[in-house]
Amino acid sequence: MYVILTSKPGQFRTELVAGMQAIEAYDYVFCGRKRAHFVIAELEGEVRIRIVEEGARAVVNDVPSKFLPHFATLEQARAELRQLAGNGALDAALVRL
Repeated sequence: MYVILTSKPGQFRTELVAGMQAIEAYDYVFCGRKRAHFVIAELEGEVRIRIVEEGARAVVNDVPSKFLPHFATLEQARAELRQLAGNGALDAALVRL
């Protein structure tokens, strides 16, 4: 089972925890600027995913993975990410790292 972890520079970051493994990582670039970072992660079971709000008062939340959209296959997770940059009218791209 796969999930997509999202981080937005200057706003929040989503961290890998025990019980999950990063499979692929992408930067979302819009109009030449990095707007987000995505990681497709494989879950070994239900875990609590750490979300850290960035800024002067860093707030940490451990959210159950059941609240994130799940994908049965890696290709389904990739397809979900492609939706972000799929509109040819936008200057947006996913850059695989």
